[in-house]
Amino acid sequence: MAQVKRPIIAVEEREERGTRATRRLRREGFVPGVVYGGANGGSVAFKAPARELRAALHQAATLYDLEIGGSKARPVIVKDQQLHPVRGDLMHIDLLEVRLDETIHAVVPVHLEGVEDAPGVREGGVLDQVTRELNVEALPTDIPEAIVVDVSSMEAAATMHLSEVPAPAGVTFLDDPEETIVATITVPTQVEEPEIEEETGIVGEEARAEAAAGEEGEAAEAEGGEGS
Repeated sequence: MAQVKRPIIAVEEREERGTRATRRLRREGFVPGVVYGGANGGSVAFKAPARELRAALHQAATLYDLEIGGSKARPVIVKDQQLHPVRGDLMHIDLLEVRLDETIHAVVPVHLEGVEDAPGVREGGVLDQVTRELNVEALPTDIPEAIVVDVSSMEAAATMHLSEVPAPAGVTFLDDPEETIVATITVPTQVEEPEIEEETGIVGEEARAEAAAGEEGEAAEAEGGEGS
C-alpha cells in the first residue's frame, strides 16, 4: 500500500520569546508556534511563514509532516489555533507530535449529506444539526477529516442519535451514543388565528342603546353645571 503524502509544514526554530518579540515576528510575516511531544516530551518554539502555513492548513488534513529547519519530518496534529478576533488572521499555533503506532484522541467535524433528499425535509420540515463535532479515538493515520452522516432517510419529527451512525474503520466514538443527538427534523406548526364574530342583531342594538344613554347622561351633567 502506497504511503499517503501528508502536507508539509516547514518552520524555523525561534529563540525570540515574549509579547514584543512575537509582535515583531507577525509584522515580518511569520506566525509563532510551539510543537509539543516528541521523544523527550518537551517542546520546541518555532516560526512559520504565514502564507505557506495558511496554504498547508487550507488542505484541512488531520496529520501533517513538520520540518524544523530542514530536519527530518515528524508527524504532528494541530492542537490549537489562536485567531485574531476581528480579522481572523492566524496569530499562534500549537502542534502535537504523535506516534503513528499509538492511538490518540481528536475532535472531528460532522458533515451531513442527503439533507434535501430527506422525506421530512421534502414535506416542509426543518433539519437542525445538533452536533457539529465528535470526539474520537484512533491511530493518527486513521483519523478522518470529517464524520459524514447520511440523513437522507430521516422522516418528519425524527431524531438521529450517534448510536445510528456507523464509525469509520479504526475509529471509536467517545461521545455517549444514546445521549448525543446528531440531527432532528421538526415540522413547523401552523397557528390558527381566532375568528372574530361580528356584533349583529340584539348585541348590536344593546351596544348602541348603551352608547346613546351615555351621551344623554353627559349632556344632562353639562346642563346642570351651567345652571349652578
